[in-house]
Amino acid sequence: MFNRIPSHKLQLPTAETALPGRAKEMVVDPVHYVTGNTVKVPFPQYCERAIFGLGCFWGAEKKFWNIDGVYSTAVGYSAGITPNPTYEETCTGLTGHNEVVLVVFDPRIVSYEDLLKVFWESHDPTQGMKQGNDTGTQYRSGIYCYSAEQQAQAESSAAHYQTQLTLSGRGEITTEILPASEFYYAETYHQQYLAKNPQGYCGLGGTGVCYED
Repeated sequence: MFNRIPSHKLQLPTAETALPGRAKEMVVDPVHYVTGNTVKVPFPQYCERAIFGLGCFWGAEKKFWNIDGVYSTAVGYSAGITPNPTYEETCTGLTGHNEVVLVVFDPRIVSYEDLLKVFWESHDPTQGMKQGNDTGTQYRSGIYCYSAEQQAQAESSAAHYQTQLTLSGRGEITTEILPASEFYYAETYHQQYLAKNPQGYCGLGGTGVCYED
């Protein structure tokens, strides 16, 4: 028999059906396990921030932390309803949040466009509420923008990558591109997980379609 995925894990909750959450913020180790830099504000004034959702955040974070010009990364929950959710709550599909990675970067060294290229090539953005074998709203593809400029660049990059996907016989992009909302830090054991656990699970897999022409 096939395992049936509960419908609530494939549809975003409403304000009425979402879990209530809590006012207390998650306490996390402020030091990045790989870079030694802070994962929390304040960040250096020259830094900018970006948020991406591309499936399980363990592998997603690893895609970014070794990029030259990336000051820090952190995993967490965003684009949902429930305040200060836990991992277990997010996995129910009743918080509305996506598993995301916060990328703090120096635009003098690495551009937002460079990060978008990594984003598109590191996962399959055509899968809706899943990524590979991971199914649920928390695994959806998403770009969450801190400025109108980021929003315009993200939308332009999606149009460009759609052309590349279409030429390769792939489907339509389902990535949501939205203004950044509150970023809630995930529990410390999730932070830089694959650096602490090199043999840990990573469900990410790109399409094999290059971003550039």
